[in-house]
Amino acid sequence: MPVTLALVGAGLRGQTYARHAVATGRARVVAVAEPDPHRRESVAAEFGIDPANVHTDWTGLAAGPRLADAAIVATQDRLHAGPAIRLAEIGYHILLEKPMAPTDEEASAIAEAAVRHGVILAVCHVLRYTAYTKLVKGLVDDGRIGRLVSFDHLEPVGWWHQAHSFVRGHWRRTGTSGPMLLTKSCHDLDWLVHVTGRVPARIASFGSLTHFTAADRPDGAADRCLDCPVEPDCPYSAKRLYFAALADPEQHFWPLGAVTAEATAPALTEALRTGPYGRCVYACDNDVVDHQVVTMEYADGATGTFTMSAFTPMEHRRTRLMGTHGYLEGDGRTVRHVDFRTGREETLDSAALGGPSAADGHGGGDEGLTEAFLAAVEAGDPSLITSDAAQSLASHRVVWAAERARLSGGIVTLTAPGR
Repeated sequence: MPVTLALVGAGLRGQTYARHAVATGRARVVAVAEPDPHRRESVAAEFGIDPANVHTDWTGLAAGPRLADAAIVATQDRLHAGPAIRLAEIGYHILLEKPMAPTDEEASAIAEAAVRHGVILAVCHVLRYTAYTKLVKGLVDDGRIGRLVSFDHLEPVGWWHQAHSFVRGHWRRTGTSGPMLLTKSCHDLDWLVHVTGRVPARIASFGSLTHFTAADRPDGAADRCLDCPVEPDCPYSAKRLYFAALADPEQHFWPLGAVTAEATAPALTEALRTGPYGRCVYACDNDVVDHQVVTMEYADGATGTFTMSAFTPMEHRRTRLMGTHGYLEGDGRTVRHVDFRTGREETLDSAALGGPSAADGHGGGDEGLTEAFLAAVEAGDPSLITSDAAQSLASHRVVWAAERARLSGGIVTLTAPGR
């Protein structure tokens, strides 16, 4: 029997997980809760959902008996706790979009609810589920670099992606979504916990909103790109970005789907003239950082750095891991390994491991996570997920500690595992 799913939040991420699940042939979407009428009706039609199981809000879904084996909770970040906790109480296994919640208190309540009610909770730390991650972690765990002494890890957000999601888009403000380190880079700090097998003991962090402010606004720039005389020379032109996406069907779902529900020139023009995605990046109400560095020290003296920057192409993450016996350098697909004992150097390609294509979302992680969650629900075996509720909470606490360090300008000590 296929795993039955209720989709709570039918935005771009929710649709992605639901489609991957159905594409495996092992799942069926039987209910949806989504306030936006276009998305709600489109998803209901796509998956053939009974009208009785189509809801405008998660509370409608939660008001009745359990309709499915599991729920995909992909509401906006600050709306995770309510549905995740209540649906766990009813008995739904939960696939929860990251971050778990904006605060430790809410995330802790979600984790506690999953444990108390005996349901599987999989937080969508999709980078854990790529073939590349399996390759890197396998090399570290096998002792191929000896004892890890230091590392550095780069998340290249991409200049246009920053403008799309974190200047004009839903994740532009800490107060309505969360800090950049939580909404975007909790992927990476969780990945570092996963690969190294530990959390840091002390954390410092520096970063700020440097460029996307009124102070850097070009002379003569208009409030909207469609009206702007300097738009042709602006690297963040909404007109250039979204009309190029309109011309490429592969970009219609994302990023264009966030801008307009109708992929036509008139609909896009209207969206850029009246909606948030047509605004000048120097005249928005954004306040999240556009670059940040996190420095970590571990109990055994090892150190590491994480850098998030908007001022890059949008590419795979880059990582260097330095150990007593060897060195690893990875680009999201291949890993260069140097063995200090022999001087031998080799390059390993994660594609040789098989599994989801690295061309899929998050390097194959979207598919990998979805398949692992379905397998865990089918078997009733939470060990098929690479992190349980407590482990997901622990990596979130690294993020919150780093953000406290950035805001205070000091060093934050994690006095207990995960804290």
